[in-house]
Amino acid sequence: MSKRRSVAGSVATVAAIALALGGVIVGGGLGAAASATDVGVLAASAGCGKNPTLTSGTRNIQSGGRTRTFTLRLPDGYDRNRQYRLIFGFHWLNGSAADVVNGNYYGLLPLSNNSAIFVAPHGLNAGWANSGGQDVTFTDDMIQLIENDLCVDTSQRFSLGFSYGGGMSYALACARANVFRAVAVYAGGVISGCSGGNDPIGYLHAHGISDNVLSIAGGRSMRDRFVRNNGCTPQNAPEPSPGSGRYITTTYTGCTADHPVVWHAFDGGHTPTPGSWLPQATWQFFAQFQGATPGPTTPGPTTPGPTTPGPTTAPPGSGACRVTANVNAWNTGLTEDITVTNTGTATINGWSLTFTLPGGQNITNGWNASYSPSSGQVTARNVSYNGTIAPNASVSIGFLATHTGNTAKPTSFSLNGASCTVT
Repeated sequence: MSKRRSVAGSVATVAAIALALGGVIVGGGLGAAASATDVGVLAASAGCGKNPTLTSGTRNIQSGGRTRTFTLRLPDGYDRNRQYRLIFGFHWLNGSAADVVNGNYYGLLPLSNNSAIFVAPHGLNAGWANSGGQDVTFTDDMIQLIENDLCVDTSQRFSLGFSYGGGMSYALACARANVFRAVAVYAGGVISGCSGGNDPIGYLHAHGISDNVLSIAGGRSMRDRFVRNNGCTPQNAPEPSPGSGRYITTTYTGCTADHPVVWHAFDGGHTPTPGSWLPQATWQFFAQFQGATPGPTTPGPTTPGPTTPGPTTAPPGSGACRVTANVNAWNTGLTEDITVTNTGTATINGWSLTFTLPGGQNITNGWNASYSPSSGQVTARNVSYNGTIAPNASVSIGFLATHTGNTAKPTSFSLNGASCTVT
């Protein structure tokens, strides 16, 4: 069944579900068991170091007295000692786990570079009614099974989905904010319930201004719940005009540390594929969160904190740093990945990297650094977990930006005031 056909044929059903499920009660054991522990201080799962019995493919599991099904995708060259992200992709109404798999988990699989374990659950009656919280419990049970056997960074759990799958991801944001690091909701509605819904969590939402299945007005309300929960500064986010073919991204400011809110409003209807920019933006949103450092039994940093103030050691001398920058551009957006290497003999404790963006480029989101201002001459400063760069060691940072046609990368970079070699 194609995505377009299954969505178009489900408009009336989704509308009925939206009216009927306003009072869903969500339960389940994992969230209650983990509620005393913040996501950021969790580390390696019980499966780290074990010879795995789980492999890629479709599996059955008993949950709530029922046999439930999901498809698992392990990274190529799975390493039992590396802590991987865990990403759930929930299908739309009358879709299936196979549809999510065939769509490369909403386009994130090729972007992950084998850094994540992907899960595509299959819903009862090809949907996510979540009656009595059964689908949240199903998610709890999948997490327990997977993490008991595979090596997962338990501070790096994510969920995304379109339409009904977006509603399910929203239900997890409400009920399991202490379990998941962030969610991405594509054209979702409050159709799988929202038990709790008072805790902060990283939240991305993309919605078409002409969506006639689950309206953008409902999407705004869903977004605003987490604007409040995350302590962000409220604003009237701009949206594109009908027929413009554009999308507008709003990154909310003032949010509590590690709880960003990003809103993508696009000129279009009820679709998970408004453009190639959305998988890119979603992956970069998830990838900005840092957890355990991959490697044998080495626990990583806890929840990223606020930006560390300026350098605490003398700047390196000229030629004591090397920068590699790579740009991936599309339509009116781009991502830039930057690797900074300390080529000197002294450890750098606290750093700032200065560069000038080409005209028309404007940073809307970033990871592994704070960026100010968003255009022109920009300074990227370390965050709490990556301020130290040992000799011959590197740190990777990056950002998402809009552009007006010029997608070039900066021509020069300075680390703590000294020029770097650019390769």
